[in-house]
Amino acid sequence: MKIKSLHHIAIIASDYERSKEFYTQVLGFEIMQEIYRAERDSYKLDLAINGQYLIELFSFPNPPARPSRPEATGLRHIAFAVDDIQEAVAYLATKHIVAEPIRIDEFTGKKFTFFSDPDDLPVEIYEG
Repeated sequence: MKIKSLHHIAIIASDYERSKEFYTQVLGFEIMQEIYRAERDSYKLDLAINGQYLIELFSFPNPPARPSRPEATGLRHIAFAVDDIQEAVAYLATKHIVAEPIRIDEFTGKKFTFFSDPDDLPVEIYEG
């Protein structure tokens, strides 16, 4: 098998409208398409950055909670590249989102930090 790229990341939100606002209004994702699937009582929202499809955001009735973090089995975090991490952290603060202290990747020398989405999913921003 030859994988050529990442197609998308799927996220199930406990509060669809709150997560929709977070990913679009706070993180700046563009809505490509939003579909309501009546048979599943579920929304599916396709989100993009710079025209690149990256996230499917779902709503489902009463989804179970994920095991505690940070080191539970499964998806550990999602990460997004930024040009200026200080600027990104300052912007998040204006939205009342607290990022962890900025760290330096010991292998690349690049700056990074983490914050959480509305469902406490760890989100990393990485400078470079």
